[in-house]
Amino acid sequence: MVDSATLFVVLTREALLLAAVGLLASAIDDLFVDAVFIGRRVWRAVTVRRRHPVMRADDMGRDARAPIAIIVPAWDESAVIGRMLRGLLGTIDHPNYRVFVGVYPNDPATRDAVCAVRDRRVQLVTTSRPGPTTKSDCLNHLWRAVEACEARRRIRFKAVVLHDAEDVVHRLELRVFDHLIPRVALVQLPVVPFADPKSPWVCGHYLDEFAENHAKDVAVREVLGAGVPSAGVACAIDRGALQRIADAQGGNPFDPACVTEDYEIGLRLARMGLRTALVRVRDAEGQLVATRELFPATLGAAVRQKGRWMLGIALAGWDRLGWVGSAADHYMLWRDRKPLVTAPLIALAYIALACSLAVEALRFARPEAALPPLAPEGSLLGAVLHANGLALAWRLAVRALFTGEAHGWREGLASIPRAVVANLINALACLRAARRYLTLLRTGAVASWDKTEHRMPATA
Repeated sequence: MVDSATLFVVLTREALLLAAVGLLASAIDDLFVDAVFIGRRVWRAVTVRRRHPVMRADDMGRDARAPIAIIVPAWDESAVIGRMLRGLLGTIDHPNYRVFVGVYPNDPATRDAVCAVRDRRVQLVTTSRPGPTTKSDCLNHLWRAVEACEARRRIRFKAVVLHDAEDVVHRLELRVFDHLIPRVALVQLPVVPFADPKSPWVCGHYLDEFAENHAKDVAVREVLGAGVPSAGVACAIDRGALQRIADAQGGNPFDPACVTEDYEIGLRLARMGLRTALVRVRDAEGQLVATRELFPATLGAAVRQKGRWMLGIALAGWDRLGWVGSAADHYMLWRDRKPLVTAPLIALAYIALACSLAVEALRFARPEAALPPLAPEGSLLGAVLHANGLALAWRLAVRALFTGEAHGWREGLASIPRAVVANLINALACLRAARRYLTLLRTGAVASWDKTEHRMPATA
């Protein structure tokens, strides 16, 4: 009969093996993306960069005059929307644009904050229903306001730009969009989180994730030929392309039942055979043309936000989009949905690690028990654990390099211990997303706008 201590060792070993094998498969997947990115960098360095000088944003759209519509959905945003609009209006270097801000009839504080920005380029749009509905529903109201404005002023906007109520926008953003559209149907600029000294761990982990995602992962999507999803901000969509989507959906380009409308619309455009791209370009001073914003500073707010992303992208998105498209699309859809698998595996790995430490403590306290080794020499578990250790070191080094390039070497070093915080947040977000998804399936309800409380830095 197996005693309880030996049984504990066996169960710990099995948990370690399950987590280690799953995480090794995920690591191989990540290494493939790294290899493609490195190959792309080398190829561009020896070909494109030698033939063509690096283009600056200041050289784009010097004679840009086409009208551009900026749409900003705003529910309970009275604390930030005024500052955002004033910053945008005082910054943007483009002669012809109009900002449409969507508010709700039961949110007078946000409406008053928008009205206090007295500028003819800002148009207030009030939704037909009290909020919160969904962000997609608010965006559809803004779309109809854009159409009405075109009919009233006898113009046609060249592009529709998506922004949120807390965005800090680069002055040359619209020039870049004007230059690239309509050759590119969807242009996504990078999103760069602000560092928050009061929240170096929770808010800080967004620095690491966006630095790697918007410099490497999305670039690899383009190389492989997969569609580039919109981030929902700093994104311009060709007005004609958006009309095609609206015509196919009864007049609304954004599905009101969707909680991650930004992610889906980029993939829909790609499936229509239209080009979508992430564009990384710098101005004459060397600053990246990007949208900057302050992300959640508390654990609860971060879990809530990332839970919504996971619900829309990995769960509801699976139902809505399926697995259509090219092989590259299938692969990137898998990567988008992979957190549903990796988050529980990482949680299991942490539990197994704690149990392993307990086993070693038990072995030290009771040497007479002669407990079997967790990973005997030459065993499969030992080999997999060794491979995982090397993969983890590589992964942390890559993340530190990307974070360091975007935010400085101190943040790059901080990204290494922050990986533990990121894993915790992602695991809790996965649990929250799964619970909300099962609730929606059981009740048949439509997810409402589970928005994040937005902030703006004092120096923005």
